[in-house]
Amino acid sequence: MGSWYGGGNEMGTIIGLPPEPGAAQIVGVHFFWSNDFLWFYLYYGLSVAVFAAFWIWYSRHEWALWSVLVSAFILFSTYFSVQTSVALNNWRRPFFDLIQDALDQKTDPVQPSEIYVLLLDFAQIAFLWLIIYVITRYIVNHYVFRWRTAMNNYYMDNWQRVRHVEGASQRVQEDTMRFAKIVEDLGVSIVDSVLTLIAFLPILLELSKHVAEMPIVGTIAAPLLWAAIVWSLFGTVLLAVVGIKLPGLEFKNQLVEAAYRKELVFGENYEDRAEPLSVRELFSNVRRNYFRLYLHYMYFNVARAFYIQADNIFVYVILVPTIAAGKITFGIMQQIITAFNQVSSSFQYLVNSWSTIVELLSIYKRLRTFEAVLNDEELSEFELENIARTRAMEEKIKSDALKRT
Repeated sequence: MGSWYGGGNEMGTIIGLPPEPGAAQIVGVHFFWSNDFLWFYLYYGLSVAVFAAFWIWYSRHEWALWSVLVSAFILFSTYFSVQTSVALNNWRRPFFDLIQDALDQKTDPVQPSEIYVLLLDFAQIAFLWLIIYVITRYIVNHYVFRWRTAMNNYYMDNWQRVRHVEGASQRVQEDTMRFAKIVEDLGVSIVDSVLTLIAFLPILLELSKHVAEMPIVGTIAAPLLWAAIVWSLFGTVLLAVVGIKLPGLEFKNQLVEAAYRKELVFGENYEDRAEPLSVRELFSNVRRNYFRLYLHYMYFNVARAFYIQADNIFVYVILVPTIAAGKITFGIMQQIITAFNQVSSSFQYLVNSWSTIVELLSIYKRLRTFEAVLNDEELSEFELENIARTRAMEEKIKSDALKRT
């Protein structure tokens, strides 16, 4: 990306694919096979081929093809998805301006065929996006399962060293899949956010010339850009502060649930296990932690819901002086709203993903315990107590079995 935006996008001229003037404003599906895109496809393919050839030769890892080539495909499909949003944003101005002209009837009459042509352009772009989306989701499902398989195989190869960890079976069976899925989702989301910023920031800056004044602050340079940055930063800081305790509580919740579940499993096989007093104590730990979670999620959800609802009208608020002065058309307003929401949503990555990040952190801490055991690192006091309790249970079971024998 650095070499592409550092001048590589201009080098298509060498092979007869010079940048097309006004390519950024092309309306219709042919936006995707302009000279700019054809050169990008070639550039990206060559870059991936060189990188993959070197890395596969250098690492010689059994998962190299999936980790390198399929990751490259996911990155490309993410980029393509962002560009469909750009293409649709190009489509919005002529379409909604045409609708405005048709409703006003102050100019030459609008022919139905003109509207149908633009609707057909939308359908073609949407259909192309649909094809890419379906293919991508199918491949991503396989990609995530291969990732889980790699982690599963690694932990099972070292099972004798990690089996004493509290809830070891659940960590291998469930947490590996959840970890792979969430990391893939968050990874694609952050790449999508970065690519969206790269694609829409120039568009938002160009559209800012239509907004001469903002409420309260008045006239400033690049008003739409500054509004998106300040508003997104406010939301990110707000939710990070009010949700700071959630990752630790989610992690502890997994531990107390695992301890309770394990005692019940032992109770299925041994009469002296899962006694009322011990089960009641374990369940009280589960209850206490859930009630703390409910309390903290309550004020977190209040802050998050407040911000999301305010976000729905924020762009309209900053456009009030411009709309009231009649300085933009309906089509331009639609472009501004879409571009602003795209940029604002990208800046709001943490806001939109905070609940998922909290879940990921709890899973990461659970799998990190495995890594700590395998690397002979120091464990937390809570984890050490759980491991000691598990080993004591196993010794008791072995002792009881010997007595019965």
